[in-house]
Amino acid sequence: MKKRVKISELKAHLSEYLRHVRRGHTVEVMDRDTPVARVVPFEERSSGLVVRPAIGRMRDLKIPRGRKIKTDIVALLREDRDAR
Repeated sequence: MKKRVKISELKAHLSEYLRHVRRGHTVEVMDRDTPVARVVPFEERSSGLVVRPAIGRMRDLKIPRGRKIKTDIVALLREDRDAR
């Protein structure tokens, strides 16, 4: 089940919404009528961190977790943006 909540409501009742997420549900955070974030249950992933852009076509950018990477993260993000 997905709930929509305004930023001020989320700030005022954060613990309540986190309990909702712990039970496996999603909370969509709204700034007026615009969705700005989604709080989802944590999943352990062995493939690394997945970063998704907030605007435009959704595309996964995979970054290895748990070890240092030799790639400049800013260069990696610029390369991803340029590819679009």
